[in-house]
Amino acid sequence: MSLVSVAGDSRVNESVQISGKFQNSEINYQSSLANIWNIAKEYWRVERKEAVPKSSIPVTKLTSSSLEADEHDAIFRLGHSTLLIKLNQEFILIDPVFSERASPVQWAGPKRFHQPPISINDLPNIKAVIISHDHYDHLDKAAVKELADKVEVFLTPLKVGQYLRDWGVSKEKIVELDWWQSQKVAGVNITATPAQHFSGRGLFDKDESLWASWVIEHKNMKLFYSGDSGYFSGFKEIGQRFGPFDYTMIETGAYNELWREIHMTPEQSLQAHLDLDGQHMIPVHNGTFDLALHDWYEPFEQISALAKQQNVSLLTPKFGDAVILAEPKPTAPWWQEVMSEKMVDTTKLIAKSF
Repeated sequence: MSLVSVAGDSRVNESVQISGKFQNSEINYQSSLANIWNIAKEYWRVERKEAVPKSSIPVTKLTSSSLEADEHDAIFRLGHSTLLIKLNQEFILIDPVFSERASPVQWAGPKRFHQPPISINDLPNIKAVIISHDHYDHLDKAAVKELADKVEVFLTPLKVGQYLRDWGVSKEKIVELDWWQSQKVAGVNITATPAQHFSGRGLFDKDESLWASWVIEHKNMKLFYSGDSGYFSGFKEIGQRFGPFDYTMIETGAYNELWREIHMTPEQSLQAHLDLDGQHMIPVHNGTFDLALHDWYEPFEQISALAKQQNVSLLTPKFGDAVILAEPKPTAPWWQEVMSEKMVDTTKLIAKSF
């Protein structure tokens, strides 16, 4: 396989490691027993109306033939933060999580609200898989192993590639990037950019691998994917360096005041979109797993109300629906058909997160 060599940008800083641990650029995020105790108390105390959907989430089924037959460049939400992007008849898959649970084991942990619109077996051949970081709701071991033979290249932040090698992916297929480094795949330029988060899949490996957001550029089309991140000045820097963006796919879910340094509230997600100079925003990291203390539909309700207030073009497609990049169509609030309470006071919801 022939790959263009990795390119870096000498004008900006790369990631920093201290004693083998990667660092955020603006905060030093540390969890402690006090943090864990506060989170445990909050889980015990909080009352939720609907932690998980009480009826079926609508999913538009996809097939390899239907994906390949349509000539439009498009974005498809497959679940949580899993996105399938079609550019110039090639497919890029982001943070592929297809397992039933986002967990180290499949007998416990957050369970899917819905099945993926397409199975891995039915996917067309994938030019590139992009991984944002090593957490279980973004890096799915079973999915990676099943994808290994139908993917040309896996792009990961530094040190994340070791997981893939351990799981049997050929080392020739793995490219690890530092912040601000780029890789060109089939005419698409893909750049790892900073995020404010952390890493680790166990008790003793915190921050041993890097986390990243991603910029995807093809001809005149520019896309941004946030991965997981707290709000920080890096969004404005990325916008100044690469923007304006046609589409931003930004984390909007699994937030709480107790961990807002590493996961944005909906207000912060919208501000990140504005900092990036984005045209259309697609909120992700929601609708598939229960990973926080809010009702499952709350991220959709909050970001919709905020986007309307700020006159931001928000797209919330059903899982499996195509967002045609050249001419996106307005999307409907599909989640409101699933909510057990049809009327929600979005003003109260917005106030709740500040």
